[in-house]
Amino acid sequence: MKKWLHPGFWLVLFLVIVLGLWPVVQQDAAAREVGFTILLAVTMAVSLNIIMGYTGYVSFGHVVFYGLGGYVGMYLIDSTHLPLPVAVLGGGIASALLAFLLGKAILRLRGAYFALATIGVNEAVRTFIANFKPFGGPTGIELQFSIYKPYGGPAQALWLTYYAVAGITIFAVIVSYYIKSSKFGLGLMSIREDEDAAEVLGVVTPNAKTMAFVFSSFLPGMLGVLFFFKNGNVEPGDAFRLNFSIESLVMIMLGGQGMLLGPVIGALGYQRLRGILLTSDAMIGNFPLKDFQLVIAGLLMLLIILFIPAGLVGWLRQRFPRIRRILI
Repeated sequence: MKKWLHPGFWLVLFLVIVLGLWPVVQQDAAAREVGFTILLAVTMAVSLNIIMGYTGYVSFGHVVFYGLGGYVGMYLIDSTHLPLPVAVLGGGIASALLAFLLGKAILRLRGAYFALATIGVNEAVRTFIANFKPFGGPTGIELQFSIYKPYGGPAQALWLTYYAVAGITIFAVIVSYYIKSSKFGLGLMSIREDEDAAEVLGVVTPNAKTMAFVFSSFLPGMLGVLFFFKNGNVEPGDAFRLNFSIESLVMIMLGGQGMLLGPVIGALGYQRLRGILLTSDAMIGNFPLKDFQLVIAGLLMLLIILFIPAGLVGWLRQRFPRIRRILI
């Protein structure tokens, strides 16, 4: 029980709760949409940090769980008329099952080989879904307006999905901290530092890596259902965007990988920067600045690697040792 009294955990949880309450207090649709995007990014970064930050396995295809979960959930809502909570849980379970099966295969790879394999998995699943007729093939699944009636109509459903995403974000922080502070998490971090030495010390590395992969996939699977339910449709191109995974990597590296606060700060900072770029009227030559969003993300990652490889939170921990206990 003592670990739950750690001030660093409550700092992160307080920050996430404030982010979640901001649009609710405002009761503003624009604030809700901004908050939804930020909370979704925070959860994606926190979930990816479980396999990347704690275990040391860089995944470029993490969006595959987001996309598959979204498709499974939308199918359950559209074709079987299951309620949204059941569909959200179904999307998470489907993603976790895929992660379990993949983990037994590709987690035998290390370093760049694993990273490349995750890209291949994302493209393979995207192609399969685009040709899978029960999921609508290349046109995907589109919900009818009648689907939203049990939830008070489309307008009320938007707030419902926001509350759900806020709840999942809080849940993600709690799960991430529990893993980090547990014996299981210690085993994951030993794998990150030296996998061969971890095996010698008694860590069953194949099982530990697979379980970390499963935990990190369950959250994006639920998020995908909520996002596409909110939008009313899902298509292969939107569900399996590789740049979404790349942006999640940037968020983690910006804040600091392997820490609880790092992905939250990184996601918040990156999404605010992204929002400024997308709404900016500035031009670079004859091209609008918003078209250079991914270019700036790439440059940001390069600068982080060169100058602050530990991320913003890691840099603060090194620069100010007195607050190290709080910044976890």
